[in-house]
Parts: sequence; C-alpha cells; structure tokens
Amino acid sequence: MTHRSVALFGFLGVTSCFAATPRIDPGSFQSAIQPFVAKHCVVCHNAKLKTGGLNFEAFHNTAQALKDRAVWEHVEQKLRSGLMPPKGLPRPTDAEIQTVTRWIDAELDRLDQTTRPDPGRVTTSRLNRYEYNNTIRDLLGVNFRPADDFPADDSGYGFDNIGDVLSLSPVLMEKYLAAAEKIARLAIVADPPPKPTVERYKAERPYDIKTLPPDGAFSAKHKFPVEADYDVRAGFAGRAPVEAGALQMALWVDGRQVKVYDVEFGEQAPRFFDVRIPVKPGEHELKAAFLPPYRVDDFSPDGITPVGANVTVDYLEVRGPYNPVPPPLPESHKRIFICGHPNGQHKPECARLILSNLARRAYRRSVTDEEVEKLTRFVTMAQAQGDTFEQGIRVALEAALVSPYFLFRMERDPAPDDPKAVHAINDFELASRLSYFLWSSMPDEELFRLAEEHKLRQPGVLEAQVERMLKDPKSRALVEDFAGQWLELRNLDTIKPDPDRFPEFNDELRAGMRQETRLFFETIVHEDRSILDFLDAKFTFLNERLAKFYGIPGVEGSEFRRVDLKGGERSGILTQASILTVSSYPTRTSPVIRGKWLLENILGDPPPPPPPGVPNLNEAAIGATASMRQQLEQHRANPTCASCHARMDPLGFGLENYDAIGRWRTMDGKFPIDSSGTLPNGKTFQGPAGLKAILLADKDAFARCLTEKMLTYALGRGLEPYDQPAVRTICRQLAEGDYRFSLLVIGIVKSAPFEMRRGDGGKT
Repeated sequence: MTHRSVALFGFLGVTSCFAATPRIDPGSFQSAIQPFVAKHCVVCHNAKLKTGGLNFEAFHNTAQALKDRAVWEHVEQKLRSGLMPPKGLPRPTDAEIQTVTRWIDAELDRLDQTTRPDPGRVTTSRLNRYEYNNTIRDLLGVNFRPADDFPADDSGYGFDNIGDVLSLSPVLMEKYLAAAEKIARLAIVADPPPKPTVERYKAERPYDIKTLPPDGAFSAKHKFPVEADYDVRAGFAGRAPVEAGALQMALWVDGRQVKVYDVEFGEQAPRFFDVRIPVKPGEHELKAAFLPPYRVDDFSPDGITPVGANVTVDYLEVRGPYNPVPPPLPESHKRIFICGHPNGQHKPECARLILSNLARRAYRRSVTDEEVEKLTRFVTMAQAQGDTFEQGIRVALEAALVSPYFLFRMERDPAPDDPKAVHAINDFELASRLSYFLWSSMPDEELFRLAEEHKLRQPGVLEAQVERMLKDPKSRALVEDFAGQWLELRNLDTIKPDPDRFPEFNDELRAGMRQETRLFFETIVHEDRSILDFLDAKFTFLNERLAKFYGIPGVEGSEFRRVDLKGGERSGILTQASILTVSSYPTRTSPVIRGKWLLENILGDPPPPPPPGVPNLNEAAIGATASMRQQLEQHRANPTCASCHARMDPLGFGLENYDAIGRWRTMDGKFPIDSSGTLPNGKTFQGPAGLKAILLADKDAFARCLTEKMLTYALGRGLEPYDQPAVRTICRQLAEGDYRFSLLVIGIVKSAPFEMRRGDGGKT
C-alpha cells in the first residue's frame, strides 16, 4: 500500500503525535488484537473478500503483522477517525479502540528503534523564482527581482520547491542568461563615463499666433545619464516689431529658474542662448519661455496686428556630459571587490581573491583551484579584448550566475548507485538545506563559517542557529513562501468576488486580509508560540478597515496592531477572512471547498478527486428556495458522493456563519444558518467555536499534518513510507514540548531525512 493511499483514509485522528508510549507485552497481539480483529474486521477483510486489499486472517503474531507497517498505520487511522467499522456495524468501545491503537503505537515505536533509518534522497533541485530572487539579494546586495520575469514554477505535493518537478526549459535558460547580464551590470560599476552627445527636442507646432502659448514656452523631459555638467541651448523663432526692443527669456530645470537671457533682435544677433549647468543623473524637465510684460497674443484693437513680441521657443538642446562625477560605488560593488584597491588600480592577483570569494558564496560551498581558474580566464579574455579589469570581473560574474552550481542546489553522493549507502550530507549541504528551509535563500557568513569549521553538528549548534535564523527578518520567507502555499494565501491575489454581491470587497480589503494572516504567522514564529494557536489563538492583527469589516470596535487608523479577541466569532486562522475567501466561490460559500481545505491543510487527510459526471448544485436555488445544507443533503443522496461528502461537508458547515469574503452572518438569503455538524465518528459540534474545540481535542492530527507539510517543504520532496519514523519522532517531541513552533523546526532539522541521504540504485 502506498503512503498516499494510507493518507487518504485518515480523518480527525491520523496517526498521532505521541508522548512516550508505554511498552506492551508482544503476546497481547493474541490476547487483545486478534479478538478485536475477529469481532470487527474479518467480516470484510478476510482471505476470501480481501476488501481494500486487506486480509487480517493472515496475521497470527506480531512479527507477521509488522511486515507491512502501512497496514497498521491504516488501521490506526481508521479507528481514530471513526470511519471503521463502517456505518451499520457494531462500533467498538473507546476502551477497545485505545487498546488497539496503543499496541500499534508501541510496536511501531519498537520497529522504528530496531530498523535502520532510510533518509531517502532529494532530487537535485534548481532554485525556484522566490529562491532565485532572495539568493541574488543576499549574494550581491542588489535591489532587483529578476525572477519575477521567469516562467512560473511547477508545484508538487503542494509546494513549488520540489526537485522532481522543477524543470529547466530553453525559455528559462534564456531568461537566466539575460538576467545574469543585467544583474552583473547593476552589481559592478565598470563602464567608462559616457561620451558627450547632442540631443535636440523640437517644438512641433504651427506658428499660428492665436494658438501659441502666451509666453512662447516649450518644455521637454531629458534623461541625464550621470552627474555632470551639461550645456542646455534654447533656440527661438519668429520676429519682433521694432518697438519691442529687448526681450527676456528664462530657462527652468524641474521648475527652478536657472538662467535669464536678454534677447536682442538684429541681423547679427544669435537666435539661441546656451547655459552650462550641473545636473544630477535621472530624468529632469527643461523649460524655456519669454518673461513678461511681453506676450505673443498682444494685439492692436483691430485684433490682427501683433503689438507684442511675435517670437516663440523653437527647440531645446542638451549637450554633454562634461566633467562627469564618478558615481558612488554601490554595496554590491564593495561586496565583490574585496581586495581594497580603487577602480582602475587592481593588481593581477586580485582576480583570484575576488573570484574565489564570489564563487564560494555563489556555489554555497568550498571551491577548487580549478574552478577559480576557470572564472579567472574570463577576466584575462576580457582584458585581452580591451576591456577593463572591472569589466572582466563582470563577465566572470555572469558566468558564475549561469553555472549549474549556482542555479541548482547540488548534493554529492559517495555511492550514488547504491540505495543502501546512507551517508550524512556535508556541512555546506546542511547549511544550504537549513538556509533555504528557513530563509528561502543562501547561507549567510555565520553559516558558511560554521560549515567550513565543521561545527554545525556539534551539540547545541543547530538549535542555536535555528533560534537565530527564526529571529532574523529573512525568516519572513516562511510566511511568504511556506505559509503562502500551505494556507493557499497566494490564491488570494487571483480571487475576484462578485462585485454585485460583495461591493465592499476591494484591493484595500484584500491587502488587509493578507496582512492579518502574515502578521499572525510571524508572531507564532517570532514568539515561539504553540502551533495550536493556529487553530484558536485569542488575538489577531487588524487596522481600522478590517476591524470594521469584522465588526470589532476601538481600532482606528490604517496601521495594523495586535488586537485581543473576545467571543466565539473570531480566533485562529480558520476564521480569518483571507482563509475564508480563498476557500469560497466568487458568488457564494462552499462547505465542500472549506471542508476539503480543512482535510488537506489542517488534518492532512485529502479526499480523493471527485468521480466524473457528478452533478453540480442548483445555484439559483441556494438561499432562495433551499438552504445550502438542503442542497448538499440532496447531493449526498448519490451513493457515489456520500462517502467523501460525509467527511467534508460537516467540517465546512462549521464555517457557514462566514460569507464568501469572511464576513459574519446568521442568514443565508431567506434561511437561517445552521452551522452544526456530525462527524463520521459520531461526534457533534455547533458553530465555528465547536468545530475548533473538536480539532483541538484531537490536536495531534493537526500537529502531524503541519509536521508533514513542513517536512515536505524543508526537504523539497514528497514524503514516503520510510519517512514515517521521522514524522513520529518529531510529533512526539512536539507533544512533549507543548507544541512550540521552534520544536517543530528543530525536529525537522535534526531528523534523518534532513541531515542524511542515500544513493538511488542507478535511477535518474
């Protein structure tokens, strides 16, 4: 039986996170397990029927039973969830169920201790878009997000950092090449100052005196490449009556007057005026115009003969730059050129020093002399073609950024073809796993130093690093990347609730919903709170807009602040508008979608896909002639639909007091909301508070779900049956430590799947 098939059967009590499990006499299989199986199981799961592929008559002792641990994990899930025995058959007592599940727990623990761990292996994974942007930021210090222009990453097991699905297409390779060139130009100041050029802006307009601006003005925007001196010329056209005498023309830069000219008319008089001015780099607006009292629209009483100056600005011209000021070196340039010499004065040996440091950080490991020599050749080649030393380093940086050692997180196997050759990953690989898990980025200098000194596995070091990294602002990656995918927050950007039904929903409210959940998750992490707070924390983060939407008084202003919650309407993530919106249709709520969301993301027990040909609900009837519950009751009358909907619908009904954008309600159209539910194990609840009480009563189901989600994300691969001992160990440590968030992270980081790997038996 596959791990996925096992996962599909559990509900509200998948294999639990346990405190220390008491030892049980192996003989109890005959005294307790066999009688239970004979009474409740073999009627369907026997040698003849083999319902679900199971034959419990084949098990006569503990050794036979544990040959396939997945079977007993399956049994435990079914019993804890109340899904077995099936409806209509006598149900075992709670004491009987406890006896069986305790035996299963104890024997699985014993099996874990005597079985050699299999850490599995992670497929070499390329950096996804989020990781690429963060790595460029931390490697070079440039404020640039090149991966935003890359093709979208594929996802697997709910996350987009899974090595098996992160392919490398020709289009993406072209994007990598273009990004490397742009990044290198931004990071390294290497180009000589631009040579002086001339650019003219012509006033394209008819010289109809009645349509000209009264001051004959003309303006243009010009992008100045560097800080330098520039000559600005203003030319004019037209004529002036003899009695006009001298005129005055002025030049403005960004609305600031910088020069006034006296304009004389005559055959030898110039038709333009120049001024040299210092200008900062960037786009600036230039304007030239004639000053009062002269106006080009002054006419004699006949309305035809101009009596003012009939001249206008004809063009503006920019020449330069002259005497350019060297720009300040950006942080990225200083981070790369570590030999300490000014630009243009680097010594030949600087290339190896610069590139060995750059390659070590870009490749996230120690580099060989040969690798450094290959990069150094790019500098030599560039200089041979007339480029400067800095331009040569830029070429070498481009080469490093398209190297597989940068684009992929590579881990080496001493015996790649031997699936039994288990080994600990080296310190650099461990540092990278840790940093991409918690920061979605490369290791920092402290992690590099510990890796180089082989200290990461010394007692207490990993724990200290986890604590440090979770407090670092870069741990926001857990919110943006992990929580964004686990809670499906990323979908909030694409949700478009019906504006006719929900006119109050807008981008401001959407942003507020997202920010509430982000700040809430960050608080769980930074305060090292219990992961159970995700289910029922009595606080959240609100601004005035979102507080009014929730009906919570006393919050004013646009700034988010922590707010204590009272009553049963709001607490934990399940009642946050972001979650309720992404689990709804644009026009209405869906207990099915919300129930499925809970099964997948809170209980770790996703239902199978719906069979083909299942009819849709009558949308027009919902809230008008029938309630949502009545519609779904008709839907469940179909036996094909009943088994899954019996699990999903009750959970979703527990959240029916919230409309499709998360606003509290008591009526759905003409019908009062009924938010009660009855679970397959017979437990009942009333409303969201009752639902959360049910979930907290079986808190280990949520703890296991979050453990599996986060371990999948941390490893970058899906979990397999051989990962279950690690999951059980992490869960046990969580339960013994009051479910603190840091214990979940530390348990993952110190687990065999995270710290070790094996060969793949020659499989690609």
